Amino acid sequence: MRARSPLAAASILASSLVTAFPAAAQHSFPEPAPIQAGVAPAPGRYDPGLDVLHYDIEVGLSDTASWIAGRTTIRVSLTDTASVLPLDFTGMAVDDVRLDGLEARATYTDGVLAVRLDGHGKGDTVNVAVTYHGTPDDGLVLGKNVHGAPSAFADDWPNRARFWFPSVDHPSDKATVRFTVHAPAYWRVVANGRLVSGPTPTPPDARGPPGDRSTWIWEEDVPIPTYTMVVGASDLVVRSVGEAACGHAPASPLPDGCVNVSYWVFPQDTASAARSFARAAEIVDYYTSTVGPFSYEKLANVQSATRFGGMENSSAIFYSQRAIASGRNIEPTVAHEIAHQWFGDAVTEADWHHLWLSEGFATYFSALFFEHADGEQAFRRIMEQNRQTYLSSDVTDEPIVDSAQENLFALLNADNYQKGAWVLHMLRGVLGDSVFFAGIRGYYAAHRNGTALTSDLQSAMEKASGRDLGWFFHEWIFEPGHPVFDVAWRWIPADGGAGGTAEVTVRQIQRAEWPRFHMPMELALDVGGKEVRRRVTVDGAKNVFRIRTDARPDHVVLDPDHRVLWTKAGDGNNP
Repeated sequence: MRARSPLAAASILASSLVTAFPAAAQHSFPEPAPIQAGVAPAPGRYDPGLDVLHYDIEVGLSDTASWIAGRTTIRVSLTDTASVLPLDFTGMAVDDVRLDGLEARATYTDGVLAVRLDGHGKGDTVNVAVTYHGTPDDGLVLGKNVHGAPSAFADDWPNRARFWFPSVDHPSDKATVRFTVHAPAYWRVVANGRLVSGPTPTPPDARGPPGDRSTWIWEEDVPIPTYTMVVGASDLVVRSVGEAACGHAPASPLPDGCVNVSYWVFPQDTASAARSFARAAEIVDYYTSTVGPFSYEKLANVQSATRFGGMENSSAIFYSQRAIASGRNIEPTVAHEIAHQWFGDAVTEADWHHLWLSEGFATYFSALFFEHADGEQAFRRIMEQNRQTYLSSDVTDEPIVDSAQENLFALLNADNYQKGAWVLHMLRGVLGDSVFFAGIRGYYAAHRNGTALTSDLQSAMEKASGRDLGWFFHEWIFEPGHPVFDVAWRWIPADGGAGGTAEVTVRQIQRAEWPRFHMPMELALDVGGKEVRRRVTVDGAKNVFRIRTDARPDHVVLDPDHRVLWTKAGDGNNP
């Protein structure tokens, strides 16, 4: 962490923020030690009792994008008795802490700024304001972009917002947010929500002295998790690809009730980016019609410094700057990240270990978009790729929800993405299309702009189907692995007549540590060029199915439509 004096930091801010920086810090905090990102919190660290309602984040960016000065005001409801507000914050020099406008008592150690809530109790709402400065160790990426121009882009997942603004940095506590960003006059600034005020940027070749600055204000009126609260600032070009979600965007500021879909890229990449984002509005419309309303005020697709291929920040998705600069078509990533606006952003996993509710959904629904737009073969190809990725991964021995995993970055694996997508595909096969999508819409409606766990999805699907689905969720989400089938059959001619019986034996021979799955499946028999199908249920180590046919089948195939994630005995993909 590299810090400057409060006066030096204040010099880059508009006058309204300059006055908040005293000549000397009012608090004497020890230099904060670096905190590692991506570590799961201790049990109970985020128990209910404090509910953040709103963040008001003001930040000044230096012309070189090398350090920041900021002030964050947090409005908190005390839903239970609490004497201290523990805020996640690390790596920045704290200059001032105030509680409802008065100097507050606080300590700043081990990545926590603990603010005493003197004189307040259950039922109260308080405002805590923190003024700070320095160079973030993570979370807000400052420096030169892929073309060598200064830029600043937030990149908060999973719990890296704490590196640049104090927060309750956990997905269970969503809040609204307002950003006031002071930046060089030739930059454009994008953030969550709607643009409250902002200038027309001065072209770089026409800008005035280096000190020329502008102020942008963005406001997100829909509660979002801290890991999707972002700002992005650099020399950017903005292009609209159209409007979407018309009549189904309750937060829209536009008179026609639509949301504008745009992309923000570096000037050098404007032409090459067009192909990747050409169908972005169509993607929004598909998810809106399939799942439910679009929750946010706009959708900006932004070339950025994210460490990921894409990051689904609410209403302001950030994409890999290098991928776009290379001219590669990243439309599959675009479809995936836009799906997150519904799953992950509007409905947020209440605990990181239920990440499949975000990543599995985005992986599957992006495949569904390409099925809708490009046909069934495109969908089958994508799902087969997902299958192979999971089968060749190193997480087949782990359950999708692995609460023992302490490394949150390790959750970005084939269980949560590709296997999670297959779980949804299999659930669709079990329930049928009409019930499955009705259940998805019910789940989304019940938890939109809130949080959910796997049990909430199960409840929604059980409500839609009228069926107990505990067996399905237990085996596929909370147990490891997948079925490995040994399929054999024989023909038993009828005594003294035509036809006979095809006797099909299905054995589950996967590892003993994996469950013996209970799955409804189909058997397809080719009888003289005519297909005969039977619905069967595989359950336990061995099942024998007997199917009467008019003649000896030429072929017997288990799961002909590839509705179940399984492998056959002897397959090289088997562990």
